[in-house]
Amino acid sequence: MTPARRRELVHQVQEAHGVSERRGCAALGVGRSSIRYRSTKPDQAPLRMRICDLAKSRVRYGYFRIYILLRREGWRVNHKRVHRLYRDEGLSLRLKRPRRHVSAAHRERQPAALQPNERWSMDFVSDALFDGRRLRALTVVDAFTREALAIEVDQGIKGEQVVAVAGRLALLRGAPCAIQVDNGPEFVSKALDRWAYENGVTLDFSRPGKPTDNALVESFNGRLRDECLNANWFLSLADARSKIETWRRHYNESRPHTALGWRTPQEFALAAAPQAAE
Repeated sequence: MTPARRRELVHQVQEAHGVSERRGCAALGVGRSSIRYRSTKPDQAPLRMRICDLAKSRVRYGYFRIYILLRREGWRVNHKRVHRLYRDEGLSLRLKRPRRHVSAAHRERQPAALQPNERWSMDFVSDALFDGRRLRALTVVDAFTREALAIEVDQGIKGEQVVAVAGRLALLRGAPCAIQVDNGPEFVSKALDRWAYENGVTLDFSRPGKPTDNALVESFNGRLRDECLNANWFLSLADARSKIETWRRHYNESRPHTALGWRTPQEFALAAAPQAAE
């Protein structure tokens, strides 16, 4: 029980029974010194308020990611204090972890990408507009920088649209060495196969029924659903495109990433650019 809660209970006993502080403390078995104690530590109200503000605007951020944002804003605070205040405010997330099946077969691990644009990962996410109409999003992630290169949103996406997105990105960044995809009809289409052949790109297909083979983009899609799709109503296709693109920019430019040493994908990409040019 916190000191503030003890003081509150003693005060309630005093008011209800008309007794002194001494008798109220004795009735509850509380030391009077703990009731009269006043902390000399700096006021935590501004920090507490800022933590709450960040948690409200980024509802799926845990305490450590909020701590990183506070440090970026210039707050001189350690992660233990942020955790304590975060927990005191009842902000702790309840995360449901997927069960792991030890008997599941594992694909041979892909070697980690060593530079930007070496490998892209593509996948689809499904959702719906407010009136129930279907919504699909093609997500494209750079395996090295973790940048969300594109999120193409439409009510239906065919192989030709996948090629159009890949071609647009290739004009901006150059074609990757490989693209990791699943066995969906859009990815096994002749249109994508021809584009990959003409641009010297290897299509690396996951095993059927094994989404963990493309774990990087699956993880990204989880963040997209958790932080954007589940947090918004989409009133129209244009509204969905606008909100999802806003989130994509936030993900690249402002969201600290654990695998990148708590840098944003954009910061990591900028730091890697001179090395890739050598």
